[in-house]
Amino acid sequence: MAGFFGSRDGVKLSKQQFKSQLDRVYRWYTVGFVLFVALLAGLEQMGLPRLWIGFTFLMATIGLYAGIGVMSRTTDAAEYYVAGRRVPAIYNGMATGADWMSAASFIGLAGTLYLTGYSGLAFIMGWTGGYCLVALVLAPYLRKFGQFTIPDFLGERYGGHLPRLIGLSAAILCSFTYLVAQIYGVGLITSYLTGIAFELGIFLGLGGILVCSFLGGMRAVTWTQVAQYIILVVAYMIPVVWLSVKQTGIPLPQLVYGFQLEKVSAKEKELAIDPKELQVRDIFRQRSEAFTEKLKHPATSLAADKQAASKRVEMLKARNASVTEISAAGKTLAALPRDEAAARRAWTAARAAADIKTQPLNGMPAHAAQFSGDPDGTPKEKELYDTSRRNFLALIFCLMVGTAALPHILMRYYTVPTVREARQSVTWSLFFIFLLYFTAPALAVLVKYEIFTVLVGTPFDHLPAWVHAWSKIDPALLSVVDVNKDNLLQLNEMTIGGDIIVLLTPELAGLPYVISGLVAAGGLAAALSTADGLLLTIANALGHDLYYKMIDPNASTVSRVTVSKILLLVVALLAAYVAAQKPADILFLVSAAFSFAAASFFPALSLGIFWKRATGSGAVLGMVSGLGVTTYYMFTTQPWLRATFGITSPIELWWGIEPISAGLFGVPVGFAVIFLVSLVTPPPSPKAQELVEYIRYPDLKVYDRSFATPASRQDDAFRHQSGDGL
Repeated sequence: MAGFFGSRDGVKLSKQQFKSQLDRVYRWYTVGFVLFVALLAGLEQMGLPRLWIGFTFLMATIGLYAGIGVMSRTTDAAEYYVAGRRVPAIYNGMATGADWMSAASFIGLAGTLYLTGYSGLAFIMGWTGGYCLVALVLAPYLRKFGQFTIPDFLGERYGGHLPRLIGLSAAILCSFTYLVAQIYGVGLITSYLTGIAFELGIFLGLGGILVCSFLGGMRAVTWTQVAQYIILVVAYMIPVVWLSVKQTGIPLPQLVYGFQLEKVSAKEKELAIDPKELQVRDIFRQRSEAFTEKLKHPATSLAADKQAASKRVEMLKARNASVTEISAAGKTLAALPRDEAAARRAWTAARAAADIKTQPLNGMPAHAAQFSGDPDGTPKEKELYDTSRRNFLALIFCLMVGTAALPHILMRYYTVPTVREARQSVTWSLFFIFLLYFTAPALAVLVKYEIFTVLVGTPFDHLPAWVHAWSKIDPALLSVVDVNKDNLLQLNEMTIGGDIIVLLTPELAGLPYVISGLVAAGGLAAALSTADGLLLTIANALGHDLYYKMIDPNASTVSRVTVSKILLLVVALLAAYVAAQKPADILFLVSAAFSFAAASFFPALSLGIFWKRATGSGAVLGMVSGLGVTTYYMFTTQPWLRATFGITSPIELWWGIEPISAGLFGVPVGFAVIFLVSLVTPPPSPKAQELVEYIRYPDLKVYDRSFATPASRQDDAFRHQSGDGL
């Protein structure tokens, strides 16, 4: 079986035989997975506890991925870095789909659409458009180049170690940021499945990541990601189809999306003027005003609060109150801020949270509203509308360009046999990603309709068990408080995070718990698959580009792969530690990675392919300046980063652009710097310019160009001998 994944010890199969064997193995794998879920469903009906179901899903899926990693283990450089360059286009498309369907896409996308409505479509448009850029601008040309990594291209195209060093630094920055988000998602899902602590869940899931990428590199990651895609697409589709049938009787959620959106819009209008909702919003308005008063004299207010809390504890003890009452009063006293600075931070955050809940619909915009504000309203409303529209377009731009420049995605197109299959692979990637992206908007609307019409108005003592279960895992993700003491849940009495919307879907649909476990396993597959690819990107950048290309060019294949494995382990542990600190929400971390990738790589890669005059000096300065502008803007405007690095200066947004779209400023700066510096510096060497001609025409059959990289010459020779077209 080990030979199947790479023919490591046996005779290599022909291209057609290899694909036929893959078809047979994954067909049986899919059947086996369906039977496994059906078996668990039967055991649940017989009384199997939920905790056991969660542990079974967790251990079975991680064990499966680990098994593929063990069977795919290798020390061969080509197998470890690019899976031997023989992954069929359709399977590379599935692997890319899994690599792409990160925790942000699987867990966070529908949640973002739930919370933001129309504006959340920027993520779908940007990410999908990015793959069009990959197909047209980068993937075929990088595959023709035929090396292992993106810094490899920068080093060969622009000459010298400096472009390679800047490239690998940028690759580590954007990949590590993205990686932290995936490991955060792993911890969230693992704790949900098993009930263990979030931090422990992170390191438990990390074991599954490491076994795959550590032992077999890209070969193990590729075949694991194909298996993970099958799990995640099944897990995503079942509950949303069921919810669609429950609400409309039609098993095609994409078709009923518009009808349910009309119902949601009508319900939004009702909730906006509902007397109970108005009462709750008024209570939060009073709380906001109280925090405002406290912040005027924080030291005095804190002392008064401590004195009042202490007196209450003493009073309860004096009248021999119950242990429960005394304990609750003691916890209230202990929870008060320690000093004036802590009080100021806590009360500012509490006031901001209360301000949101003074707004209709719990601070969410109307789902069908295109942008905030009104183009025909007051000057303030017009300005808000223009700013909202600018941010929508800016986010689409950053996500498109960032997608086209993400190193862990571009690396996938090094694994296919030919340039033609690189193009086909992008098409398959778009198809497999489309299955989920076309469904996510419908899922958000179906969940919102369910919450608005079923959950809202339910007595607190009749709320589903999952509400209390999620509150125990993380109150920031889901919590309910009876603010107006009427024992009925109002929308503004609920706090819900976007990261759990998908995980809630089975329980909202009334499905058995085994489907909840399946969805969690799908989310885990999405997070693990992306984490595998990101870890490999970072480890390869350090082991291949830094160690082999720059420090020890004479290193043996075994030592190169060994160094990459050691570095992979170190990076994984570091990322797990950072994720355990819960640094920010998944979506911001992912979006930051896109801005970093867009500003650092896209100008250098695209100009390196399409403009022979682009020089190494221009590329280095362009990458540094683009990344520098993006980083500066993000660090000075994003609240979490400002707090982390102690930045106290006033926030100044450029043209009202949010920090999530910081790459909007870095990308044009990178293009301009590369262009201007290249014009005033000596032109590239004839070899570099010939290399541009070589990769610019991926359909040109050239087999003996001395300036081509060794890997690309081997590819050409293989195609020439076998008669396989480009």
